[in-house]
Amino acid sequence: MDGIADMGGTDGWGPVKAPTRDEPVFAEAWEGRAFALTLLTMGRVSGQNLDAFRHALERLDRTAYLDDGYYGRWLNASELMLLDSSILAPGAIDARARKLRGEDAEEPAVPEPNKPDYAPTAAGSLRTVEQEPRFKVGDVVRTRSTPSEGHTRLPRYARGHTGVVEIIQPAALLPDTHAHFQGENPQHVYSVRFDSHELWGADAESFQLTIEMFESYLEPAS
Repeated sequence: MDGIADMGGTDGWGPVKAPTRDEPVFAEAWEGRAFALTLLTMGRVSGQNLDAFRHALERLDRTAYLDDGYYGRWLNASELMLLDSSILAPGAIDARARKLRGEDAEEPAVPEPNKPDYAPTAAGSLRTVEQEPRFKVGDVVRTRSTPSEGHTRLPRYARGHTGVVEIIQPAALLPDTHAHFQGENPQHVYSVRFDSHELWGADAESFQLTIEMFESYLEPAS
């Protein structure tokens, strides 16, 4: 899906802030708590399914993703995952915040949890695939041009473009199904090199960009 997180190659977002060497891990104390809450949420809801968390991030609206900052969007995505699994009721967070401010607020009843009946077959994302890779180093490939209805790691700016396979990476579970708890579907992964002019046209700055691509994202370039 073309969510707010798929910003690569788009204009109008202002300058990128460069990190500094002495920059703290967490600029404020609440950011560390947000990090911990996100890990706890992923463990309780999805068995540490990072793809499900990424899918929650890309479903946020502009305010929740951009205006609330980096760890603010983590909290917003965690809340969305808790709502999806009915661990939280809609409006529960707002009601609790109002109570903390001393306002009258009735918290909605705790719903019956509806967590996904899904568990990974092993830790991490790397898997073994018996069949040989479809592509080899040096092959010219074209990415799939059709958008996905759900989560995908094929960025919008790279769809329908031609690149060259540089490295065959270890096989990994497919985010497109794993994010939706529909199976791991492990696939070979390729590092594919693209020319900037192929992606953004003749007026683009000249450079080479390498992107990791799952096998189902690619087809031979004819």
